[in-house]
Amino acid sequence: MESLKLKSKIITLIIFISLILNLQPINSQVPFSDSTNIGNWKLNKEISDEFNGNQLDEKKWLIQGRNGEYKSNWIGRAPSQFSTENVRIENGKLMIQTRWKPDFKFSEKPQNDGTKYENITTAAVIARKAFQYGYMEIKCKAADASITSAFWGTGGGMELDVFEHLGKPSNPNKIKLETELWSSIHDWSVKGGPSVWTDRLQLPFRVASDYHVYGLDWSEEGLKFYADGKLVREVTKQQVIETEAAKKAGSRGWVVDKPLYIWVDSETFPWHGLPAKEDLPVDYEIEYIRVWQKNK
Repeated sequence: MESLKLKSKIITLIIFISLILNLQPINSQVPFSDSTNIGNWKLNKEISDEFNGNQLDEKKWLIQGRNGEYKSNWIGRAPSQFSTENVRIENGKLMIQTRWKPDFKFSEKPQNDGTKYENITTAAVIARKAFQYGYMEIKCKAADASITSAFWGTGGGMELDVFEHLGKPSNPNKIKLETELWSSIHDWSVKGGPSVWTDRLQLPFRVASDYHVYGLDWSEEGLKFYADGKLVREVTKQQVIETEAAKKAGSRGWVVDKPLYIWVDSETFPWHGLPAKEDLPVDYEIEYIRVWQKNK
């Protein structure tokens, strides 16, 4: 009998501890890839967000186009265009929606390559605060259509793409993109913003089928990419400097040495195929975005 009582107390204690752990405030959380916080990370609460409210905190985030404000003068990749109507918070998640919306008031000025803005609206959400070096992490599910679901950053004439997922490319020759982690660095101080480093690898899952955690450790020495807590790619500063792409572009290569602003958005990439009308509306679903920096 005493033994049963002891077991019952132990089970109750385990349940209690589990509940406490689940209720821990955000500032007690650590990167998914560093559960014991060996990296001595401290959460940057000005940028991190659990999206638990009824609406997006627009003191923390800019919805691209709100009150006519467009960071980088970017209204979307034609034929899609960003719309402030395509962003919502639902069930504790940030939803970035792509819609078939031919009656939207599209820009009459075509993209630089002559492509018209028409039929498809998307959205972009951008952090209002920048940060330099740290660990950025997102838990998300890519949109299940031929539309990008991206996690990236810009600042100081550079662009750092953690990923640009394609959940279901309509181009039959691009099916491998459904499981691809595609990352790159662009140098916008050089005409055309050339990609000075890029890498593609195949993940053991389809990015639009379920939620996954993606992380990037960005330091002065290089970049380390994680998927579901596992290191899947790394590149050093020196390796980026020495790429043929950087040399050809006349770039110094390692341009990711200035503060950046996080972006999450969806865009059409016509060369991968446009989304079918029947696949829309579709959501890029984000459970959280967290940024840690070294606790000095």
